[in-house]
Amino acid sequence: MADREQPTFWNVTLRTMIVHTVSYFIVGLLALTLFDYEARFAEPPLSLFMRPIDDPLVTLGVLFQPLRGLLFGIVFYLLRDSLFWRPRGWLVAWTMLVFVGIFSTFGPAPGSIEGFVYTTIPVGGLWGGMAEVLTQSLLLAVLTVYWVERPQIRWLNWVLGILFILALLLPALGLLASQMVAG
Repeated sequence: MADREQPTFWNVTLRTMIVHTVSYFIVGLLALTLFDYEARFAEPPLSLFMRPIDDPLVTLGVLFQPLRGLLFGIVFYLLRDSLFWRPRGWLVAWTMLVFVGIFSTFGPAPGSIEGFVYTTIPVGGLWGGMAEVLTQSLLLAVLTVYWVERPQIRWLNWVLGILFILALLLPALGLLASQMVAG
């Protein structure tokens, strides 16, 4: 509140980049396994616009997540007065992510209102993907608000920093190893 120092742009943005990348990686791996994305992405209608999970770009997809985290961080910083040191600030962040980033996208993304209207993807087939994005966005909101409000917690700084490095390193090493075996 008024007695708390406002977080800086980089305090919010770097933490958001790290939390987004880590939560994307962990929740994505769980969803890949639990919802059998390999099989689901190989069949229409998803096969018509989703890359197979062994595609190099899919393998390296997590490397693009710090950029998305930067974009989320900019928005979180602009909304900092509503998110940080407020009761249920994480809920405000999550509601914004869900309503604007998932349900109300400008394009016809699966699970969005536009996707429901303009695509032929069966609503029942979206359950796994929706569970994934709702869980990941919840983790992004909760962990980012918690960490920005508590930057002094050293173990959290270390754990999230190490997980961030691993989330970026493991897919790159995996692709490199598969390329060496194939070549």
